[in-house]
Amino acid sequence: MITIQLPEPAVTIIRRKQELTPDTTPIKPIFGFIDFHEIPRDKGGLLLFYNQSDELLFVGKARKLRPRLKKHFEDQVSPLRNHREEVAKIAAILVDDPMEREIYETYVINTERAKYNTEKAFYRD
Repeated sequence: MITIQLPEPAVTIIRRKQELTPDTTPIKPIFGFIDFHEIPRDKGGLLLFYNQSDELLFVGKARKLRPRLKKHFEDQVSPLRNHREEVAKIAAILVDDPMEREIYETYVINTERAKYNTEKAFYRD
């Protein structure tokens, strides 16, 4: 038996309404998220997308987290393209090593049964 210890998320952002005061400049939300800037731009790792019920929807890995995160909400080939409104929380786990990212991604997809990951899913419902 192999034991895998998943690192804790470095950053978690939640979909929320922007609170404006007279001295704040509004930030254009992306599907309700205004905190994309908290996700590191030049770090690699995993992105975990959750719904309102804390159910894991999708797990993705990236060499550069923030640009990949934005792609999930902008492009038409993302596995999340039809489910973007469902995402309520995003957790970013920093993992530098590409091989470790691959192992962690496959591990999380299968232990947490990510709803929209199909390619690396080894479990059967």
